[in-house]
Amino acid sequence: AFSSAQTFKYPFQNPQLPVEKRIENLLGLLTVDEKIGMMMDNSKAVPRLEIPAYGWWNEALHGVARAGTATVFPQAIGLAATWDVPEHLKTFEMISDEARAKYNKSFDESSKTGRYEGLTFWTPNINIFRDPRWGRGQETYGEDPYLTSVLGVAAVKGLQGNDPKYFKTHACAKHFAVHSGPEWNRHSYNAEVSKRDLYETYLPAFKALVLEGNVREVMCAYNAFDGQPCCANNTLLTEILRGKWKYDGMVVSDCWALADFYQEKYHGTHPDEKTTAADALKHSTDLECGDTYNNLNKSLASGLITEKDLDISMRRILKGWFELGMLDPKSSVHWNKIPFSVVDSDEHKKQALKMAQKSIVLMKNEKNILPLNKNIKKIAVVGPNANDGIMQLGNYNGTPSST
Repeated sequence: AFSSAQTFKYPFQNPQLPVEKRIENLLGLLTVDEKIGMMMDNSKAVPRLEIPAYGWWNEALHGVARAGTATVFPQAIGLAATWDVPEHLKTFEMISDEARAKYNKSFDESSKTGRYEGLTFWTPNINIFRDPRWGRGQETYGEDPYLTSVLGVAAVKGLQGNDPKYFKTHACAKHFAVHSGPEWNRHSYNAEVSKRDLYETYLPAFKALVLEGNVREVMCAYNAFDGQPCCANNTLLTEILRGKWKYDGMVVSDCWALADFYQEKYHGTHPDEKTTAADALKHSTDLECGDTYNNLNKSLASGLITEKDLDISMRRILKGWFELGMLDPKSSVHWNKIPFSVVDSDEHKKQALKMAQKSIVLMKNEKNILPLNKNIKKIAVVGPNANDGIMQLGNYNGTPSST
């Protein structure tokens, strides 16, 4: 533990101060350019304030992904087939152990974290899988809003931990909202659903993750809803998420979603980058995965936003830094003690096998509804994916040590 007598160059560096005071101190020290540099997924370092570069984009749909060897648990649709909430929670506690261990190692080695090395995981995907032709339906927990809600909350709790001061990692509820395919035109698609369908089908899981799971990030989707892109949507972001649900965490855009605003071949709803950046910011999209927010200086100069608008989002972003302990002495965050040996450990691999076994569904062919003769003893599985190891891992996967 650190000494209470330890001195700090700036008040925001003192873990004993209330988070709100730390945020205000740091906010007052940052220049406009520095604030904007911290509002994109590739967050820029501020060396004069000892703030490291940080990559907000990380994945952990069914294990820590895209960051080397990790335990690969069954794909999300398989985890859903277990119908086992306690084991689902346990699985994501293991995933977050591996996540912290990998972060500790990468930060120790470089004093910064790049893409797929950090503590902010853009998972779970709680979209509703309505049409089996949607190839990315495998990333979801299926078609049922209730099952998606309870499994999503368990995933969030497993990822974020239960420490009263520091979150173990950040989870992210995505993609908000009405994002269930088609995939090919997601950058230009305008979702139109009835109010009843919106509230009974598409929103329950998001509401549960915000109100029951205390999810710290929400990702706005590529598509439009009722004519407005989701990342600048009055109904979804302003009225429902921030208004009705009182969500106080970060909203992050899907990657390069803001570029769809000003490209005519996609949404084409905005004339240029500076207008896009201003509109997304004013609708409380705090962090952009992409680079359109590089134009926020132009938005300021044009009078489309004020520095106060920047500060509203920056407060939520800085809160994320502090609640993860990323600006605190390493010894003050007990999650930093998780050893690297947990990664791909025997215990975790046993849990992966257990969840795979639990995911198997036995169907009864009552009244011969399936065209299968009971005398058939062997069935051939054919096609390009029949024995494709990469496909069978499920997308957003880590690298298993063996298969």
